[in-house]
Amino acid sequence: MATLCTDFSKLYDISVAGNARILKEVWSSEMAHNKTIRKKMKKQSLYLAAMLAVGTMSWQGQMRAQTQVVQSPSQEKAQPRVAVPRTLEDYRALALQHNKSLQVAQMAVTKAEEEHRVARTNYLPKVSAVGAYFHTGNSLSLLSAEQQASLPTLGTQLMQGITPQFMQAAQGLLAKHPDLFPLLQKGMGVGKQAEMGLNAVGNNLAEKLNTDTRNVAVGAVMFTQPLYMGGKIRAYDRLTGYSTQLAGEKVRQAQQELMYDVDKAYWQVVSLHYKRALAVEYRDLLRRLNGDVEKMVREGVATKANALAVAVELNKADVTLLRVEDGESLSRMLLAQLCGLPLDSDLALQETAETAPIGEVKMASTSAAESVAMALSQRSELKQLALGQKIYEEKVKIDRAAFLPTLALTGGYGMTYPSLFNGFEKKFKGTWSVGLLLKVPLWEWGEGKHKVRAAKADVAMTALKAQEAQEKITLQVTQNHLLLNEAQKKLSLSRRNLSKAEENLRMARVGFDEGVLTTSDLLAAQTAWMAAKTDVVDAQIDLQLANAALQKAISN
Repeated sequence: MATLCTDFSKLYDISVAGNARILKEVWSSEMAHNKTIRKKMKKQSLYLAAMLAVGTMSWQGQMRAQTQVVQSPSQEKAQPRVAVPRTLEDYRALALQHNKSLQVAQMAVTKAEEEHRVARTNYLPKVSAVGAYFHTGNSLSLLSAEQQASLPTLGTQLMQGITPQFMQAAQGLLAKHPDLFPLLQKGMGVGKQAEMGLNAVGNNLAEKLNTDTRNVAVGAVMFTQPLYMGGKIRAYDRLTGYSTQLAGEKVRQAQQELMYDVDKAYWQVVSLHYKRALAVEYRDLLRRLNGDVEKMVREGVATKANALAVAVELNKADVTLLRVEDGESLSRMLLAQLCGLPLDSDLALQETAETAPIGEVKMASTSAAESVAMALSQRSELKQLALGQKIYEEKVKIDRAAFLPTLALTGGYGMTYPSLFNGFEKKFKGTWSVGLLLKVPLWEWGEGKHKVRAAKADVAMTALKAQEAQEKITLQVTQNHLLLNEAQKKLSLSRRNLSKAEENLRMARVGFDEGVLTTSDLLAAQTAWMAAKTDVVDAQIDLQLANAALQKAISN
């Protein structure tokens, strides 16, 4: 009988893995100390151990089936193909390739590069074409309204001025020489012709000087070559170059943060995977135990209170399993989102498919001081602040240049219709031009001085932020070094505690079989063993996360 009880304890400890709270109610009954009842319960223990062993082997077979590759076509048709397990490095690579936040940061680099190219075009001349059309209410004329009205009668006005004098002279001449009348009459005809000719000339002149400029078209091609812009162009070129480097550093920082987030999500899935497996095993064993206890109640070897206690624990186990399953589903969705995969992707983790899932962490060989020095030389935040300080320094130069003299070479070719360069002819005609454009600000009410001071304040603030960041990084790296060492010591202590708990459980079983220890003592030993085993797993996960946090603190 003692052997049977010992075997039962071993089988139960392997399969149940921590459900000591359930058997506590069964074995703590005073009826168990009665010899007759105890004999009957020991007979039932063989049956219960066999049931538990079968259930354990069944569950282990299911777990192995989840990690096995399909071997035959018939098996392949019977069950779906299992996803190929991926390592942590595989998921990191997927995240670097598909993560959307990282893609946004990379697009920012492209934007910064294009802005840098834009800045470099300011060194080159700008060429532009201009065209315009105008319709005016009045024509452009060099004559006044009176002049426009008098020119067509220029000959008439002239003849009217000289005709009275001519007639008086002609009459005097005819009185002395009557024979000259035909000649004078002929001269009068010539004068009339001259009058008409002068009127025609005046009319033509009025038309020429009164051109139709109510519809005017203007076109020009111009270029501007900056010669001196107060250093603004060169400063803007350097500023955009620093901005490109800054965008690149932000990408590197985003990559490091993404790797850390993937690590946390990955190990969270690993942790919840094993908790779910344990919860399933725990629930299934409680179901079988519930049936066995009910049978024992019917046979009179257990009380109704024992059955109710098992039923209550079974309900708790169902709730716990549901909570763990939901947590694992959300963790897998988070890992898929970080890797840029569909949220319903079937993720397979190597740590959940191997016998020894959680690998050992290689402890850092560097001291805390060496890690701090590495972090101060590698951290992206410090490089970003240094680039930000350079950007603000160039901004000071740009703000100062806005209030300095500027010089540019200008030139072009312009045309007008009607031609402004050839007597308002109704045709396109133009001419070229070249010159220098000098702009000298004279008074701006101190605007430039205040802008420069504001930009210098940005430089000073960035320098202070860099100093503060160095102090925080030093503290962060030192803290993570301590946490890593603490996690390593915690794992070592947890393993030693597990060894002691296993020995304590073995001695408790021996004492229980010999009747020296009570059921409560055995259940306490089993509970302590399960807690110690759980602490080892938690310590392994904590060590992985502490190592990931230290690496992020050094190289982020």
